[in-house]
Amino acid sequence: MRPKLRLDAVLVQAVIAGALSFAHLHDIAEAAGQHGWKAWAYPISVDLLFVAAWRRLRALRADDRAARAAWTWFVIALAASLGANIATAGLLDLGAVPAWLRILVAGWPALAFLGGTLLAHTPTTPAETEAAETPAPADEVSVDRAPESAPALLPPTPPAPTAPELMPEVAEEPVEPAPVVAPAPEPAAVSVPAVPPALLDHARKIADTHRTATGSPIDRDTLRARLGVPPVLADAITAQLA
Repeated sequence: MRPKLRLDAVLVQAVIAGALSFAHLHDIAEAAGQHGWKAWAYPISVDLLFVAAWRRLRALRADDRAARAAWTWFVIALAASLGANIATAGLLDLGAVPAWLRILVAGWPALAFLGGTLLAHTPTTPAETEAAETPAPADEVSVDRAPESAPALLPPTPPAPTAPELMPEVAEEPVEPAPVVAPAPEPAAVSVPAVPPALLDHARKIADTHRTATGSPIDRDTLRARLGVPPVLADAITAQLA
């Protein structure tokens, strides 16, 4: 949906005032000897300088910065526009323009160019100002140094000979004979326990049964497990059965 066009009284007033001021500046420029397209260029130059100064004033005031240069060019553009409007009110004979007005009109292009350039190239933010004032860091210059040669090592100086020291005579002590170590006693022979005949007969029956079943003689561990005797007695029984 397109927005409806709505006439604003302030906008209409601004258009009318701009058109009248434009026409008055054109008439002054033409009366001062600027004919053709040059007479139409003067109003555009004055209004553009006026708008540029006003925009720069707003930008500087938003940043809380000094705006003396912008105020200066704003006043100059306002004086040119207001002076042209007053001059065309019958206070100045446009058929016989004085020389000083011709000089002002002829010098206006250079003045407007200077003001527009300064307003356009003045930084508006503190960051731009600091960046412009901070010098670029200088490039580091590296110097290649030749490697230093290690100092030559001198051979160590031998120590100076010293006079032999006189050692005090020490009386020799008598050497005591080493003690005689007695030989270790031999371990006593382990006595083989006597096997009761009844136990030996029972063991022989168990051995025969084992040989018949397995075809091999019975070993000590199996015999000890069957009889329930200690290992020493089982060894003695096994030795008698062999």
